[in-house]
Amino acid sequence: MATEVETPPAAPAGGAGPPRASASRPRASRWARFGRDRFLLLLGLPGLLVVLLFNYVPLLGNVIAFKDYQPYIGIYDSPWVGFRNFDVIINGDPAFVNALTNTLVISFVQIVVVFPVPIALALVLNSLLSERVKRVVQSILYLPHFMSWVVVVAIFQHMLGNAGLLNNFLRAHDWATVSIFGNPDMFLTLITSQVIWKDAGWGTIIFLAALSRVDVELYEASAVDGASRLRQLWHVTLPSIRGVIVLLLILKLGDVLTVGFEQIILQQQQVGADASEVLDTYVYFNGVIGGNWGVSAAVGLVKGLVGVVLVLGANKVAHLLGERGVYSK
Repeated sequence: MATEVETPPAAPAGGAGPPRASASRPRASRWARFGRDRFLLLLGLPGLLVVLLFNYVPLLGNVIAFKDYQPYIGIYDSPWVGFRNFDVIINGDPAFVNALTNTLVISFVQIVVVFPVPIALALVLNSLLSERVKRVVQSILYLPHFMSWVVVVAIFQHMLGNAGLLNNFLRAHDWATVSIFGNPDMFLTLITSQVIWKDAGWGTIIFLAALSRVDVELYEASAVDGASRLRQLWHVTLPSIRGVIVLLLILKLGDVLTVGFEQIILQQQQVGADASEVLDTYVYFNGVIGGNWGVSAAVGLVKGLVGVVLVLGANKVAHLLGERGVYSK
């Protein structure tokens, strides 16, 4: 008489255990999730309306780039002119070329010189052993960010102007004075110094937050292997915050044609348009002052499109290099 042997139930493919209950749980429908999160959605509704009202509705005004816009008859009744307002860009109007050149030079300097400064400051602050000293230094570095550009320019004027503290000190010792304000050759150095002084400390916030998430065990393991602090910085710290650096660099590229309006226009009269005219001031003087609204809208539209293309292109390059970028693939 044959004996029946009970066979154990077959194991799931791949040797894994029984599927978890959450994996087989049916996903709630869209309306069910809407009802479940309705209070959270209501909390976010005012912010969404503000973004739509002040960030997306004004985009409709870009239509005047294709019209001979007359404020007294309105956007709707202004005649269409096609791409005529883009002639200053296509034909290379000298004033536009000068503004574009100055903008690119200032933006390049800000990316190469200004962008690494918050990273270096964050690394220095992170290396401070005393938390009290770190908080004091952080507070001092954050303070200039809350000043307006009017105050910042006035401070630099009192420090470095022809009648400022520096030149008064030089005169008191019978030394030659230096011309910084009103000198077109020094304008790029001056505005770069102002940007660093005003915003470098504030820019350390994100990098300090990223540094706080670096696993301490990585430092301990590298110390056991005999790594110096410099090698820890190179092999542990910088790779750990590389994603944040890439993210902020991509966002910075989106503003490559926006180098600041208030800071430039406050000092433009002293150095002249040849050294200080940028796209933002070009748009202002042509549109608001000169009444060429269509031309200014065309330049502003192209500026925005270039920013979008640069962000998308840089994000694509980041993906090719294995970084997450601004958004995932």
